[in-house]
Amino acid sequence: MRKVVTKSLEETHAVAKEFLVWLNTTHKETTPVLALYGDLGAGKTAFVQGLAKAIGIKERITSPTFVLMKNYAICCGFDSSWSELVHIDAYRFETADDLKALNWEKVIMPADKIVALEWPERVATALPMDTTIPLYFRFIDETTREIELPDSVASSL
Repeated sequence: MRKVVTKSLEETHAVAKEFLVWLNTTHKETTPVLALYGDLGAGKTAFVQGLAKAIGIKERITSPTFVLMKNYAICCGFDSSWSELVHIDAYRFETADDLKALNWEKVIMPADKIVALEWPERVATALPMDTTIPLYFRFIDETTREIELPDSVASSL
């Protein structure tokens, strides 16, 4: 894993955009499940906001803590086979069985979505082994975050 330190929301969004470029070349034919690990305030939702912005979603992205899942259509402006960004917050889940209420199997199949899953440790046994990409977020101070990305993400970060 590679660690990247960001010192602003804009820098976090830039990292998300670079990650999306990598994701589009490495996982284009799958539904990647981005397992976003980190404490409250570590930058998980900010990262998803950056992904949404980079992929052309104009809607305001907020944490789905109380609604559990939000779906955002990817309509234009990004060349990929994905049609939807699915943002799930599993903070309130007790076990992986709680994903059934979201029709988890339909969320991850067919391969036309990007799934961003906050608090994946609560539902770890339901995560697809071959398409789950772990990302780790750490709060350093009010403006600084550390993000751990897969080693193969572009070294320009």
